[in-house]
Amino acid sequence: MRTAARVCVTVVVVLLASLVSGCGERSQVVVYESGKYQGKTDTKPWENSPGAALYTTSKWTSGDQASWETALRTRNQSQNEYSRAE
Repeated sequence: MRTAARVCVTVVVVLLASLVSGCGERSQVVVYESGKYQGKTDTKPWENSPGAALYTTSKWTSGDQASWETALRTRNQSQNEYSRAE
């Protein structure tokens, strides 16, 4: 009988502790002002530098959208299994 009572008391204590711990959570919602973006402005992808030569195989000139699209198309075709199998 004592073992059953200890188990019940332990279960009740654990349940109460879990309920109380949930009450301490703070709201994690960010407040935005309407129409005002407070973060960093994004640039066009082709305006960035091509990156380190160790990690990229295609190069493009910074600011040239056509060369960036060509490099992207080339990279996508090198990942195409149908063209690699031939």
